[in-house]
Amino acid sequence: MKKETRFPVAEHASLLDFLLSHVTGQSRNSVKHLLSRGQVLVDNVPQTKFDFPLLPGQSVTVLPQAKGAALPFPVLYENAGLLVISKPAGLLSVATESQKTHTAYRYVSDHLRSRDPQARLFVVHRLDRDTSGVLLFAKSIEQKTALQERWNSLVQKRGYWAVTEGEDIPDQGMCRSRLTENKVHKVYSAKGNQGKEAVTRYSCLGRKKGYALLDVCLETGRKNQIRAHLAELGHPVTGDDKYGAQSDPLGRLGLHAYTLALTDPLSGKALSFTAPPPAEFLRMFPKELSPYRK
Repeated sequence: MKKETRFPVAEHASLLDFLLSHVTGQSRNSVKHLLSRGQVLVDNVPQTKFDFPLLPGQSVTVLPQAKGAALPFPVLYENAGLLVISKPAGLLSVATESQKTHTAYRYVSDHLRSRDPQARLFVVHRLDRDTSGVLLFAKSIEQKTALQERWNSLVQKRGYWAVTEGEDIPDQGMCRSRLTENKVHKVYSAKGNQGKEAVTRYSCLGRKKGYALLDVCLETGRKNQIRAHLAELGHPVTGDDKYGAQSDPLGRLGLHAYTLALTDPLSGKALSFTAPPPAEFLRMFPKELSPYRK
């Protein structure tokens, strides 16, 4: 695509099928690459899943390929030492053996170097590929080291919205266990002194047609902590078949990191970042999440 193009959605369709019928002059593989490169937005939110369900009234935007500088997601905050983005679901935080380029780290790194060839970027924490929301990077090794060494004392809040199966979850609760990982990389609560302590607190914001919207607060930051704890409560995150979910009403994992509040270790300044609710969360729980929409 040479210029930004917007298409209104008139009927139900999967995202790939919609693009194939509206983007002319390109092969099926080329259209798939538009998705994998983060060039497709649904209601101004980047989407990469081929089977993302479209609804009448939405709009699909196809962006021109970036020349190294543009970012396919919002920057929430930037100063001399930090850069914070709202990561879309479906995008890796960092590279893996099978995916080296289509990552949040790579996009942000290229963005910074297009402005300053000497710029550097450092990973502070990560979000799962299918979790969206606030993702923080450091722009200096001093900032990275200070944040990682003092992470638990610097962070005041890590808040997530989770859409879970089952309306019968209590209004609020806490999960405390020691989490470990098995050979197929699934996290679970271990017995005795195995694993690392993990503490998850939640409150229920709303219930609808067999689902619940939770406000989840992490006191520790273990791998897959929210997904494992909620599954063990009998209320897995929707779309999370790895942890036992039987449904996928959002067309994606029902987990969004909506806020991160911390103290900048170098300046001492209190900072708070918020990523607005994704469109699919808003459609399911408009009353509960509309106040957070920007």
